[in-house]
Amino acid sequence: MLKKLRRDKRGRNVITAVAVVAAAFLQTFVIQTFIRPSGLLSGGFTGIAILIDRITSLFGSNFSTSLGMILLNLPVAWACSKSISKRFTMFSLIQVFLASAFLKILHFEPIFEDIILNVLYGGVLYGFAIVMALRGNASSGGTDFIALYVSNKTGKSIWTQVFMGNVILLSIFGAIFGWDYAGYSILFQFVSTMVISTFHHRYERVTLQITTTKGPEMAKEYVKTFRHGISCVEAVGGYSGRDMYLLHTVVSSYEVPDMVTLFLEVDENVIVNMLKTQQFYGRFYRAPME
Repeated sequence: MLKKLRRDKRGRNVITAVAVVAAAFLQTFVIQTFIRPSGLLSGGFTGIAILIDRITSLFGSNFSTSLGMILLNLPVAWACSKSISKRFTMFSLIQVFLASAFLKILHFEPIFEDIILNVLYGGVLYGFAIVMALRGNASSGGTDFIALYVSNKTGKSIWTQVFMGNVILLSIFGAIFGWDYAGYSILFQFVSTMVISTFHHRYERVTLQITTTKGPEMAKEYVKTFRHGISCVEAVGGYSGRDMYLLHTVVSSYEVPDMVTLFLEVDENVIVNMLKTQQFYGRFYRAPME
């Protein structure tokens, strides 16, 4: 039912809206419960906003983290909207505005006094907040926009490069406020980046080998729905001796669940074998982020 809901535009909007609200809430929870009490700094534009707030506080002033998150995200969102769909950009900005609003109206108390526990739990949950938004076809804004813009151009994930950029930011933080907190913040960022890399597979390619008795029908429905190319070869079942078809295609790993659902709708006895694709050369259609 979830797969059919995703194909429906209204259903996709509902899923994205829920993901955006949940991600903004979780991000706020992590900032107030783990990051601020430990004097940590998150990565990305949220981290820059917190850093600006911390620097201005040294001079007896105050710069709202919520306001900083909005001001930093707007120009980047506008610049990247030409490569990333307006729908994706709109929901991502909604996530940023919600997180900013939640930071103002919600208040959570610290759970741990131990800074290592704050780093580990906070890093994992912060990573899940970003993954939640990405899996809902939105983002938490900031460097996510940049990472997705570059990934759409190159077809490769650049979360490692984003982590290195955050290390530079955190090094500036360390030079001003102390290297101990910078070290813990880098560890926090490393944990959250590993969570994102583990659960966000949009740019990983896999090979699907499909065995079915309804090859032409399945290939027709597949191309119409997903716009990927697919090879269809006649074969003979080694066990049954029946005429079969062997289909072969290369796809993004995040598309696989929806594809398997389609295959089962065409042939409930279909056999699907998935293999990790190490290298791929040739034209490859990547579904736009809508």
